[in-house]
Amino acid sequence: MSRPPTVRTAGTTEPAWVRYSLIGLALGFIFLFLLLPLAAVFTEALRKGLDAYWEALKEPDAWSAIRLTLLTAAIAVPFNLVFGVAAAWAIAKYEFRGKAFLTTLIDLPFSVSPVVAGLIYVLLFGSQGWIGPWLQEHDIKIVFAVPGIVLATVFVTFPFIARELIPLMQAQGTEEEQAAQVLGATGWQTFWHVTLPNIKWGLVYGVILCNARAMGEFGAVSVVSGHIRGQTNTMPLHVEILYNEYQSVAAFAVASLLALLAVATLLIKSVVEWQFEREQKAAAALPPERPTPAVTA
Repeated sequence: MSRPPTVRTAGTTEPAWVRYSLIGLALGFIFLFLLLPLAAVFTEALRKGLDAYWEALKEPDAWSAIRLTLLTAAIAVPFNLVFGVAAAWAIAKYEFRGKAFLTTLIDLPFSVSPVVAGLIYVLLFGSQGWIGPWLQEHDIKIVFAVPGIVLATVFVTFPFIARELIPLMQAQGTEEEQAAQVLGATGWQTFWHVTLPNIKWGLVYGVILCNARAMGEFGAVSVVSGHIRGQTNTMPLHVEILYNEYQSVAAFAVASLLALLAVATLLIKSVVEWQFEREQKAAAALPPERPTPAVTA
């Protein structure tokens, strides 16, 4: 009597050479388009030694760009965190008129070029824009200043958290929230003790992606920043300026810092995914609850 095929053999019916070719192609692609450029960045950054590397990072304009990048992310990510949770909760838990339109608006930054988004803010808040003259009269600077950079970053990053949470909340349904409300819980109690624990890993994952995009955004920020050295240049803009001025070592030094932040983001993302899978496996391994037998008189 022949043994039934295992999951491994049943799912891989292709010849061995096909499997190995696909694996080799994937590894070659990763090496060529990911590992090799990453190694080139660090090689060029350290080409003149560690002293030149640290000097490029300690230079006042570079330090200002680092601070501005971290400040922009520190403002944009919490804002998108609040918006993403509220939008996901409204879309996944309630039915209302205009729900499909709201979902479409959340996806808008994915379809609009970041450069176009920056031009929209210039059209609104620039000196010749719709609100620009009023802002000038009240000495309020948005375009070519930090507020414009923050607004542009918020625009290009606000779908990430909401898009991570919407399918997760829709899959979970509303039964647990309804049960909590039947038991007398308020809206905030239901959110903190029922909804938030169920979405915590999706929320962390969305925050990681949002933060990575906020620190690496170039197009929209380039339009609204004005490229004022030491004031409105973020790290990606500072790298561009240094490279255009043929300061390749300094440019690659700042670029290597961005690469390190990206690698750290990937590591945190991997840890979050591993922890989530671990909890899922632990929950699946638990024996089902047995019903309590009824007590008869």
